[in-house]
Amino acid sequence: MTQWKPTACILCECNCGLQVQLGGDDGRHLVRLRGDKAHPMSRGYACEKAHRLDYYQNNRDRLTSPMRRRPDGTFEAIDWDTAIGEIAQRLAAVRDEHGGESIFYYGGGGQGNHLPGAYASATRRALGSRYRSNALAQEKTGEMWVTAKMLGVYTRGDFEHCEVAMFIGKNPWHSHSIPRARVTLKAIAKDPARTMIVIDPRRSETAAMADIHLAVRPGGDAWLLAAMVAVLVQDDRLDHEFLTAHAEGVDAIVERFGSISIADYCQRAGVDEADVRRTVDVIARAGSVASFEDLGVQMNHNSTLVSYLHRLVWLLTGNLGKPGTHYVPTSLVNLGGGSGGNKQRTSPVVGARIIGGLVPCNVIAEEILADHPARYRAMIVEAANPAHSLADSQRFREAMGALDTLVVIDVAMTETAQLADYVLPTSTQYEKAEATFFNFEFPENGFHLRQPILTPPPGVLSEAEIHARLVEALGAVTEDDIAPLREAATRGAPAFAQVFFTRVMPNPRLAGLAPVLLFRALAPTLPEGLAEGAVLWGAAMRYAMQHGPSMARAGFDGPAPVAAAALFQAILERPSGVVFAVDEWNSCLERVRGKRAQLVIPELLQELDVLDQPPPAEAKDYPFVLSAGERRSLTANTIVRNPDWRNKKLQEALRMSPHDAQDLGIETGDRVRLSTKRGSAVVVVDVSEMMRPGHVSLPNGLGLGYPDAQGARSVTGVPANELTAAEDRDPFAGTPWHKHVPARIEALASA
Repeated sequence: MTQWKPTACILCECNCGLQVQLGGDDGRHLVRLRGDKAHPMSRGYACEKAHRLDYYQNNRDRLTSPMRRRPDGTFEAIDWDTAIGEIAQRLAAVRDEHGGESIFYYGGGGQGNHLPGAYASATRRALGSRYRSNALAQEKTGEMWVTAKMLGVYTRGDFEHCEVAMFIGKNPWHSHSIPRARVTLKAIAKDPARTMIVIDPRRSETAAMADIHLAVRPGGDAWLLAAMVAVLVQDDRLDHEFLTAHAEGVDAIVERFGSISIADYCQRAGVDEADVRRTVDVIARAGSVASFEDLGVQMNHNSTLVSYLHRLVWLLTGNLGKPGTHYVPTSLVNLGGGSGGNKQRTSPVVGARIIGGLVPCNVIAEEILADHPARYRAMIVEAANPAHSLADSQRFREAMGALDTLVVIDVAMTETAQLADYVLPTSTQYEKAEATFFNFEFPENGFHLRQPILTPPPGVLSEAEIHARLVEALGAVTEDDIAPLREAATRGAPAFAQVFFTRVMPNPRLAGLAPVLLFRALAPTLPEGLAEGAVLWGAAMRYAMQHGPSMARAGFDGPAPVAAAALFQAILERPSGVVFAVDEWNSCLERVRGKRAQLVIPELLQELDVLDQPPPAEAKDYPFVLSAGERRSLTANTIVRNPDWRNKKLQEALRMSPHDAQDLGIETGDRVRLSTKRGSAVVVVDVSEMMRPGHVSLPNGLGLGYPDAQGARSVTGVPANELTAAEDRDPFAGTPWHKHVPARIEALASA
């Protein structure tokens, strides 16, 4: 055993601090893990999933050499110089013939690795690549667009101090996303003065703890939330004092929701009207309400409309800018910039709305396969597996095959890597300096640059080094560009800042290449193992220029360059993380654009008319609603490829209600055929009281191919996106309807 080493979990956005002991025959196994009490945000908390991270680090799919596809479809190992040279040549050829905008980038970091996205921006600039996407475009872009329109800033809920906590399409017992999730949930549930509300078709682990569970019909959330707003309006339960001081458009909201039939909407939502009115009464009487929507509604019908209605509920009741309500964090890096601007960009072929700089995932295949001069012709995929994780895998594989060049940068031979022309192997997240920009806490906000706890094996490079080599091979950066910065870095922080701001930022050619310039210039001066953290110098400097008071309250005061240099040094020196911002509640409302919330989004008020239309006829061929991608106790994103990490039974099973199981004449452990309009699969059933009749669910992160000890590859569980359709998506944000897939289930004869 070694000493305890600080790091963090990489399986959800909370990225809780961990301490790890290494061991095993080669000393490279994560044999013991515990929460890191020195971590300023998680403070020693860690859930069960983190304790099985060795299955990620030690992976039979691991790559340790660049791979090139042969004409027969097999792969051969090549050296790094050959790989970088050929890739640069092929991508440059696409750029020169069709324009850099025809080179598409997918990635930018998963739950634990956002630094590669920063370095990739330099490669994209060198190529002239304009279009990109990642997993956020499957989940959060509708919410991002609504928030940008209404507030101009991102908000989160203060669940640790709220009187009422409301979760919509979310099960934080497994999906977390709030600080110290299980500790916080237990504290709310135990306190008789506090109320937990869950809106979810399932009786999830969180719903089972709740005081009020509104078991909405799958896909009925828009009717339910519209009914809740209508109750607030028609019973005059609005916080008029707050709205007069801080909101615009109240009269339009009162007029539109004053005519809604609450009884009809509750019936359409599948929820008793009395329960809805009781819920609204609890919210309206509460001194503070914090709420959170998640994938159960964000990957469902009317998802962008639901995000709007959700915000109306807590804005109309004044739950912004005071303890226990919603706050505006100051994040080190803004992940959703430009989500609601007046100059709305669209994708070049389909014309889909681009939100937060992200092309909707469900249109990527269309953009590639169209007979159109502006179609995407090459693609770089980094730390992502879209061939598995995006809707309609069959269509996506076809699109990948139609590209001139596909380059995958990843740790393992993923489903997407198997389609690539080149695969470039990277260090794991525990073999390099790494971080995430999911920094949303309040009033204290923290950032954690994780130091490597293992050395990478021979043959792999960090993404920062890969992008630096690509940019150099493309001729975008030369030694003449780097040398003055490297020399200035040896003379200390003030000298480096002066040279950077006089040579790089005013230069249009160099400014977009800043991540690689920082990496090449600063890395030699940084502590061992922290080279990839060089790009954070720029993030700290930008943050200091925008949020000086927040930094000063955290102990980083003085002129922006001085405060930024101190913060950057603290990030490097504190292995468990650093508090970089301390905010005040009275600042939240000041940060709202124009200091007034905009309650009216015309497009979405008009979209309410859709809710008044007659319900569509039931699809007799597909009578079930499938939620494709339920989070369970031992499922996560696809970076954990080894199925052995799931040591609990039935983690791969199709969950089904006892009522439906009885109708089909099946029991737990039986096999059924699950079919949708896109495909079918045979799956084992888990009969569960969690599910309501007509609603079934498959877990996320399953259906991955993984080799056994002899190299034979097999698939465990159902790859859910073999069953989903790309055309089934939100009309505003393009987010997929993974949680509402019409399905048919047929019992199979026993073996």
